[in-house]
Amino acid sequence: MSVIITDTGFAPEDWTHGFTAQEDLAANCAAPAVAVDLASDADPASLSNRLAEIDMIRIDFPTSADGRGFTIARRLRLMGFEGRLRAKGHVIADQYAMARRSGFDEVEIDDALATRQPEDQWLARANWQSHDYQSRLRA
Repeated sequence: MSVIITDTGFAPEDWTHGFTAQEDLAANCAAPAVAVDLASDADPASLSNRLAEIDMIRIDFPTSADGRGFTIARRLRLMGFEGRLRAKGHVIADQYAMARRSGFDEVEIDDALATRQPEDQWLARANWQSHDYQSRLRA
């Protein structure tokens, strides 16, 4: 099972359409891609001609020390992607504000991580627009 995290806290999975791996898109060029899974080493430019037909992109975070997913999210938003953007995997509560600032709408974690880092730890960072070191320095 997995837990979805938004600015309002923990929520159940609400995406029911499944995901297509990026490498499988080429074989399905005629069919629209509803949701795409991207690895942490993926090149988002490979999706540039298909962004308008994608409803959701889910980017993998293999470890909490791997920040490449933040860069991929930012690049996708700069390329004009307006759909749902989800971080999946080893994102920790301390990284939630960064995830939101880089363009993610939500985070997907497993039940074990949700147990170790309960909802209140994520909600403490839900005000991500003002939860950054620059705001604290200016205060």
